[in-house]
Amino acid sequence: MPYISIESGRLTAEQKKELIERLTETASEILCRAKRFAYSNIQEQFFTVTIEELSDENFGIGGKSIDEIKRNCNP
Repeated sequence: MPYISIESGRLTAEQKKELIERLTETASEILCRAKRFAYSNIQEQFFTVTIEELSDENFGIGGKSIDEIKRNCNP
């Protein structure tokens, strides 16, 4: 069955709920239109979605952690 995995920073419960709902809905629509794929016509209840939250100090961009970038950012 289809498996969708997302990695992101901290999310609210509402953001997670919306991501799970909309990713499932969109993937199901796309796969149902693609009749040539083995996954066509799979109902939404068979999709699995996982969300892994990463704290700002656990990932970075350009050699700096997101935590460091935020500390040095002037709003």
